[in-house]
Amino acid sequence: MNPKKVPESTISRLFVYLREVIELTRMSINTISSAELGERTNLSDTQVRKDLGYFGQFGVSGSGYNTHELKSQLEKILGKDKVWNVAVVGAGHLGRALLAYPGFQNHGLNIMAAFDIDAKKVDKQVNDIAIKSLDDAPRVIKEKNISIGIIAVPAKEAQDVANRLVSAGIECILNFAPVSLTVPEHVKIKDVDLSRELETLSYFLANKKNN
Repeated sequence: MNPKKVPESTISRLFVYLREVIELTRMSINTISSAELGERTNLSDTQVRKDLGYFGQFGVSGSGYNTHELKSQLEKILGKDKVWNVAVVGAGHLGRALLAYPGFQNHGLNIMAAFDIDAKKVDKQVNDIAIKSLDDAPRVIKEKNISIGIIAVPAKEAQDVANRLVSAGIECILNFAPVSLTVPEHVKIKDVDLSRELETLSYFLANKKNN
């Protein structure tokens, strides 16, 4: 299956399905129907079948899905059966918070390196990770087999950082800078604009009060 042909909304729902299936296996529940899985995730059974159908046949008609097999297949599809090494660029408040967050390892993500252009931050440590100069990125990324880059720098610096990461071999980028970045077609980029998300909530609150 070409990942570009699978809607991102489907991929997001697969993670939701996986969380539910993991919980079911912990409860020693061995089978579940698409209708039951849909009910647990507030989705229709048609949507569940359509999402899973992108990746082949999982269940048996009339018998539902084996939760252990479905868990294994979803983990494989979502890359959860592997460990991915990550680098953070930007050692400001957000970058340091990301470096100190312990939850990444629970999802198969290991932060292996951090970079910054500020000489005052270089060689300082955060959560046992030494901050290196961004100029060292190509060497460190190769040595530590890093495949995911997180950009946590101001907007004006983000494109240059993205260019450097791509040149160093990074093919997946999580961008926290409030700016749209241009990257080659083979590079997957995911934008996380915290300000925009908060503004969405303010719109919800404003309209709720007006109704």
